[in-house]
Amino acid sequence: MKLPKNKKPISNHFAKYHTIYIFTIILFITGIIFGAIIVNSMTFIQKQDLFFYLERFFLGFLQDGDISKQSLFKNAAFYHIQFLSLLFFLGLAVIGLPIIWVLLFVKGVAIGFTVGFFVNQLGFKGLLFSFSAIAPQNLIIIPIYIIASSFAMIFSLTLLQSMFSKRYKQPILQIFYRYTAVFIGLMIVVGFAALLESIVSFETMRLISDRFIN
Repeated sequence: MKLPKNKKPISNHFAKYHTIYIFTIILFITGIIFGAIIVNSMTFIQKQDLFFYLERFFLGFLQDGDISKQSLFKNAAFYHIQFLSLLFFLGLAVIGLPIIWVLLFVKGVAIGFTVGFFVNQLGFKGLLFSFSAIAPQNLIIIPIYIIASSFAMIFSLTLLQSMFSKRYKQPILQIFYRYTAVFIGLMIVVGFAALLESIVSFETMRLISDRFIN
């Protein structure tokens, strides 16, 4: 039985490049684990000092009545689109591959360190706060970053193969159009994640901040 034509490109793509997607997922998870390890390697004084500054920051941030959801949305959307744009241009440069790996790894470290630190300091309350502050938008953002990093790697490797292999010749311009279309689509989706970050996460943090910090 033949598959519908519109499903073939997607299934063929994942079948062909599944190793790259697995590599990016493992790299990201390794970053998360490394971030959690950093928390455990900190001294008691370092943890207390960092928690003191974070406590002051979050209390001031959440209690600031001048913060508008519109400005939060704009800042979050701008940050994510900026990061995706960086991955896009790194994919165009052959030398950008190692930088893509580093960026994805650092993203994992940041999430692992943040969640690990709050859980280490506050236990279940820290887990609850991390879930409300990080989980909603990152359920969308993390897959987007993994897909974007994988596509950037695939395009960069395609350029390499086209330049150095006579047997491997593909219509680069056509591939570039698809590459651009994918990133435009990801930037649109990331806007929804920014909306969650500015409304759901912010309001949830505000509701539970007094209980979990004090």
